[in-house]
Amino acid sequence: MKTTDTETAARELAPFLSPHGIVVSMQNGLDNAERIRTASGMEALPAAVYVAASVPEPGRIKHVGRGDLVIGPQSERTQRVADLFERAGVPCRISKNVEGELWAKLMMNCAGNAVSTLGRVTYGEIAASEEARKLVAQVVTEVLGVACTAGIRVPGMENPQAGIAAALKLATVMSRATSSTAQDLEKGKLTEIDSLNGYVARRGETLGVPAPVNHALYTLVKLAEGRR
Repeated sequence: MKTTDTETAARELAPFLSPHGIVVSMQNGLDNAERIRTASGMEALPAAVYVAASVPEPGRIKHVGRGDLVIGPQSERTQRVADLFERAGVPCRISKNVEGELWAKLMMNCAGNAVSTLGRVTYGEIAASEEARKLVAQVVTEVLGVACTAGIRVPGMENPQAGIAAALKLATVMSRATSSTAQDLEKGKLTEIDSLNGYVARRGETLGVPAPVNHALYTLVKLAEGRR
């Protein structure tokens, strides 16, 4: 479920989960595992998920690209979860810096989701547009600036150019996909934009790091969401 439903779903799930059970939050955003634990008391692990999929109709899921997870930190518990996914044919890597991994995924989401939504285009069309690539670069630079000020080390993103290249590469790999934000808006649902560009804009304001492009994208998606 979406980040807008995290607490409600956690409370409803809690009575059915074994005392030794583990919830893996395969959601967008940074703080879902903490929100699950606070709302329900259940053990929860965060996961950075890289997959392109859609639900074209009830009961039917369309897989477009990738499908791998990153969890952490290394422990007996995370190893047990990783082994379960690997046996099911789902690549699952354990990271010592899972917070940084979540920021890397957030950066990807912020770079593509709102642009795909507002432009009504696929990721491939974003990667093919010179002006869209410039916009992606501005978004990525802001996200990494906020992360750096917050003391987060984003793996493989030692400088904005590395982050920009990674975001555009992902857009190319998932060229046929549209963002989950675009799919939600098309269906008249609430989007997760508060947990994406909106989160970066708010965190940046708290830290004294301006993120005007992320704030603009967040505002425009919220306006479109309100019309639906």
